[in-house]
Amino acid sequence: MKLRRIHAFALMVGLATAIFALPAQAAEDEFTLVFPQPSEATEFVNSWGNARSGGRHHQGTDLLAPQMTPVVAAADGEIKKFGNGPRSGYYIVISHRDGYETWYMHMNNDTPGTDDGRGAPEYTYVATLEVGDTVEAGELLGYVGDSGNAEGSVHHTHFELHLNGRAINPYPFLKVAWERWELEQLIERQEVPFS
Repeated sequence: MKLRRIHAFALMVGLATAIFALPAQAAEDEFTLVFPQPSEATEFVNSWGNARSGGRHHQGTDLLAPQMTPVVAAADGEIKKFGNGPRSGYYIVISHRDGYETWYMHMNNDTPGTDDGRGAPEYTYVATLEVGDTVEAGELLGYVGDSGNAEGSVHHTHFELHLNGRAINPYPFLKVAWERWELEQLIERQEVPFS
């Protein structure tokens, strides 16, 4: 417990230093995310550029978590597309300000607790969402799964961040968002020493 408090305090000091070190205008203009799977069960590493089948390279970050873990919008935006492809499985694309887009792939296609591939739409996406809807950062989109070419592997969301039509490494953005979320959880549980 004491080590966790020290870690949380270091996190808080580090985040505060990073925020206050930026000029005011830069802090306002910076594109920031909320963590798209706010769950302590989520695990992720920087796998940007890793080799994939067919000579492809990984263009995102895999957010590993149990099936049906909530997936939320990483920033305010507008739903651009829903789809289902052989590689991506069920996915959502959201457009954001300044040319950014977030992509959420391999969403759930199973009945909860199974790997049957027969999950109803309410186990994939929030039923009321439609293309053109605006969403707020942290708003529920759907659920973690293993659809597409992730079928039979560890449940995860393949998360991509695009800027002006090109995929960029989302890991640095996700790392900051994760640390902010983790700090908020510690503060909520009153595990961060303030005096």
